[in-house]
Amino acid sequence: MNRSVIAHAVLMTLLTFPSTAQETVASASAEAAKPPAVTGASRNVEPELLARNPRYRLRKSDSFNVEFAFSPEFDQVVEVQPDGYVSLKGAGSIFVEGQTVPELTETVKAAYKGILHDPMVAIFLKDFEKPYFIAGGQVQRPGKYELRSALTVSEAVAIAGGFNDRAKHSQVVLYHPLPTGEFNAKVLNIKKLMAKRDLSEDVQMQPGDMLYVPESAYSKIRPFVPNPYVVMGALSTAALF
Repeated sequence: MNRSVIAHAVLMTLLTFPSTAQETVASASAEAAKPPAVTGASRNVEPELLARNPRYRLRKSDSFNVEFAFSPEFDQVVEVQPDGYVSLKGAGSIFVEGQTVPELTETVKAAYKGILHDPMVAIFLKDFEKPYFIAGGQVQRPGKYELRSALTVSEAVAIAGGFNDRAKHSQVVLYHPLPTGEFNAKVLNIKKLMAKRDLSEDVQMQPGDMLYVPESAYSKIRPFVPNPYVVMGALSTAALF
């Protein structure tokens, strides 16, 4: 008896409020049709792709030309200040350090939107840091050299004057800067490469690389040997007996 009363009451409710019942059913169907929420644990994270040919990014003391197609009165030569900002004619200061030329173009356009309607801007690098490598340690001429073309480690040593008489040819260290600010170090045996007369394994230098030639162990003790040639001769004679 109680079940029939309840069923009758539900039927009367549906007849009395049909739109409400339909909305309830539709809402329930919509909720059921929704895809399950994606949590951080189940989301597929795609690895960030590294640029194969990265664009040059502005550094302090770089300078560039700013040219406006229809407003030549705003043409100017700008230099990046030590704080990374530049001062634009009529537009104030903007931060540009680390930007590529396309990014810088959009930044300059945004700076002049309040002055010019849809400005057409062209940016040309004028003075910027050229690709370079550093040679240090036991080479004849340690210093910073321009990297004008493809260059191997042995060629870089030759440009720096070659090894001096204290160099350890078998443990030349090549430091390569990483985007994180750290360095990747690789030890190269240039002595072995030269002895084999096969430079196919000679590593290519990259912009910003630092080449360090350590001092050999013998060169450290040589100042304490009265006459190294006499000592070496004595050792050779002793070896015969």
